[in-house]
Amino acid sequence: MATRSRDGTVLETKKSKVKPPPLFKVVLLNDDYTPMEFVVVVLQTFFAMTREKATQVMLKVHREGMGVCGVYPRDIATTKVEQVVAYARRHQHPLQCVMEET
Repeated sequence: MATRSRDGTVLETKKSKVKPPPLFKVVLLNDDYTPMEFVVVVLQTFFAMTREKATQVMLKVHREGMGVCGVYPRDIATTKVEQVVAYARRHQHPLQCVMEET
């Protein structure tokens, strides 16, 4: 869509495409010390999972060494990781939570 200005020049509007922000997976890592029930509570508390879904993810972490808790924009993923790690430390568990770009 072109428009004319007063001096006769033609101005064309440039369409810009906005990319959606990159997404990050929040991942729990397995360790030999954190109780399985604590992991289920973390998943329910910080990732709003049902008990059944939290148990499935916990078993995946236990069997495969890691499990995805959710996929979020960078700011939210960072906050979730910090919350989980701080909560685990407060309860004296070595649970690790990291984020990876999808």
